[in-house]
Amino acid sequence: MTLEALYQNIGGDYARAIKVLRVEKLVDKHIRKLPGNQIFSALEQAGTDMNATALFENAHAMKGITANLGLTTICDLSTSIAEEFRPGNPRTMSDSEVQHMIQEIMELFHHATEEIKQYENAQG
Repeated sequence: MTLEALYQNIGGDYARAIKVLRVEKLVDKHIRKLPGNQIFSALEQAGTDMNATALFENAHAMKGITANLGLTTICDLSTSIAEEFRPGNPRTMSDSEVQHMIQEIMELFHHATEEIKQYENAQG
């Protein structure tokens, strides 16, 4: 499996990742780190607790990570959560809507994690 094929399998934007990180070697390096990134579990916990500060901070950090990696769907969802909990912004979503978005992020993350493992196994 190629890195570009991995991106197709996870619904990522390979061209965007290359544009940001400039070389395939860096995209490869950083996408392999994604499964161990604790920001996903931190966001999930913040959503369980409905901790507004933690939701903003974790969603904002996730937005940056996923934007750089070209993971556009996760980036868009985390951007929505970050803006929902940005200090000074009025809430527009219900708690259940926020939790549903976090669940979508987690499903995408778990799918990406499985695909990254297969990619790593194919690379040897």
